[in-house]
Amino acid sequence: MAAPAISSPTSIGAKLATTVGAYVALTKPRIIELLLVTTVPVMVVADQGVPPLWLMAAAVIGGTLAAGGANAINMYVDRDIDSVMERTQGRPLVTGAVTPRNALVFAVTIEVVAFVFLWQVVNLLSAVLAVSGCLYYVFIYTLWLKRSSRQNIVIGGAAGAVPVLVGWSAVTDTVSISAIVLFGVIFFWTPPHFWALAIKYKDDYARADVPMLPSVASHRQTTDQILAYTVVVWALTLLFGVTAEMGLLYWATAIVLGAVFTWMAVDLRRTESPARAIRVFTFSITYITVLFGVMALDVIIRNGW
Repeated sequence: MAAPAISSPTSIGAKLATTVGAYVALTKPRIIELLLVTTVPVMVVADQGVPPLWLMAAAVIGGTLAAGGANAINMYVDRDIDSVMERTQGRPLVTGAVTPRNALVFAVTIEVVAFVFLWQVVNLLSAVLAVSGCLYYVFIYTLWLKRSSRQNIVIGGAAGAVPVLVGWSAVTDTVSISAIVLFGVIFFWTPPHFWALAIKYKDDYARADVPMLPSVASHRQTTDQILAYTVVVWALTLLFGVTAEMGLLYWATAIVLGAVFTWMAVDLRRTESPARAIRVFTFSITYITVLFGVMALDVIIRNGW
């Protein structure tokens, strides 16, 4: 009788890495990268300096767990349409790398851990805000609006703006007017950011029967909305400069970035081009990264850090 096959340490390690990678993919790590981009600079502005490193690390860890749990639940709910859409067919629940039950248990577990961690290490307000963002994303966006309204990403975008409030409250244990304005920046930035990507994948959304704006409206209607929201974002970044008493570096950056973003939205409106839409999408990420980075740098320079 043949001896039973024995897995080598290399094969065990490879399987473990694949499994871990699949669970990490459930959290949508590329989306969570924006958490770092918004949370840490906001903490610097709220503190008017550099907060303790342990506090920044704790806010980022807790926020990452909360956002990751929300994203994993989103994948659990959307596994049926993810299997239809070309862009999402490689996700773990579609490929079978993770079972639906395990994905849901994983998601709920890290969400609970996020709440307890933020409550015990940061403060209760930050914990409540982080988990409320998850609940909003799951129940308002994923379960209700995504498949029923062309305004899905507009209203659902509030969930992506919550990390701004978490970062601010982690430092001050309050939510100020400036924090609310920054919440508005991310809230109104989300639709043009996402719609630009959705222009390229509008057939995907139509095939999955998801009424994302580019799949149910004309190019002109979609880009009119992109331009309108981009102008609002620009205005809110200037309002933040007033409420937070930002310096010249921030003002110059906000004005230039807003002008470029608006010009790109106008250019996209003139020409129906998936390639130009992706350029707008890519720049929108650069826009928010540079804006928030300079925001923190402005405070650090003016306060002599």
